[in-house]
Amino acid sequence: MRIVLLGAPGSGKGTQAKLIIEKLNIPHISTGDLLRGAIAAKTELGLAAKEVMDKGDLVSDEIVLGMLKERLSEDDAQHGFILDGFPRNVEQAQMLETLLQELEITLDHALLIEVDPDEVVARIAKRAEIEGRTDDTEEVVRNRLNVYKEQTAPVADFYKKQDIVTEILGKGSIEDVQQRIQAVLRF
Repeated sequence: MRIVLLGAPGSGKGTQAKLIIEKLNIPHISTGDLLRGAIAAKTELGLAAKEVMDKGDLVSDEIVLGMLKERLSEDDAQHGFILDGFPRNVEQAQMLETLLQELEITLDHALLIEVDPDEVVARIAKRAEIEGRTDDTEEVVRNRLNVYKEQTAPVADFYKKQDIVTEILGKGSIEDVQQRIQAVLRF
């Protein structure tokens, strides 16, 4: 099963991805993990990414897509995967679509975990307290939610046109959300 996981910061994407990969035995592909891994392994793309990051700039979509292409070509991704953290905007979604066509891969699902913004703020504040993080202030979280609303939320519309989006109510316990996802994915 090939899945794109969508949702605002703090919606539970990472938590739910871990539970899904345990059930389906497919890789969880996070672009952040790909970047860190490529840099640590000193691959050609990793070195290019490090050079950009060392200047304080954002890594280009082309570099990220190159890493994604390599990762999706690995054996363990042949029977499915969960993409988390990419695409972050419609342009990236279009670029991903082109890459998947090149690799002859079709997405099965785009799961959109929907959570009320006030709930997200509360969740991230709790997480920040538990983890001792001082960077997740309410102001910062609300800004991240605005960026998500402007740039990332339209990605769901892109996938709705392909008729593969399912909205998942992200309210309730982790188990409640997982049951809703299991009902959609039928596992």
